[in-house]
Amino acid sequence: MSINNLRGLYIVTPDWDDTDQLVTVTEQALEGGANIVQYRHKTASADLRKEQAQALQQLCRRYQKPFIINDHLDLFLELDADGLHVGGMDISVAEARSQIGPDKILGASCYGDLALARLAVNTGASYVAFGGFYPSRIKKYAVTTAHEIVSEAGREFALPKVVIGGMTLENCQPLLAHGTEMVAVISSVYMADDPQLAARQFVRLLGGTATK
Repeated sequence: MSINNLRGLYIVTPDWDDTDQLVTVTEQALEGGANIVQYRHKTASADLRKEQAQALQQLCRRYQKPFIINDHLDLFLELDADGLHVGGMDISVAEARSQIGPDKILGASCYGDLALARLAVNTGASYVAFGGFYPSRIKKYAVTTAHEIVSEAGREFALPKVVIGGMTLENCQPLLAHGTEMVAVISSVYMADDPQLAARQFVRLLGGTATK
């Protein structure tokens, strides 16, 4: 998967144990134009995690969209996924890059820290993620990231930037103005009454085109 694909609506899965529901809603989001899928389930057993990741990977391959695994390098290697995303408590970007090879997507959570982003850029990241910017229904963190970090990062390096944390159609717009290439969404799509429509609205805002 090319780095040129790293733009648009980036959906991150919630901690759902129901694999059928997870796959169904993810497909609705892909039909709505979501461009990247990250599998993240912090409480799943190893068996459930593998089952869900395999199902989502097959779905993403059908839609020819990048499939990213959060944190679990062993699962990434077993499935030969398109990419890996690492956070501050996971292995370093440099170590991850050495393990996954030069051609896979590697994302790094940089929170509100431009120094972390610089380090990620210099040690092999494909994109950097900033946030949280707003309170989230899913993830608990201090909401301290300034909008300006996106434009500051854009002036320093050319890697794509993704923003995360309580994103809605309304509150992501200032971050688009600061130059982010991707908006990462969990609840605003997965918990929407109509996930396909929700994804389509984000895609329209981001200047993309839905599948149908």
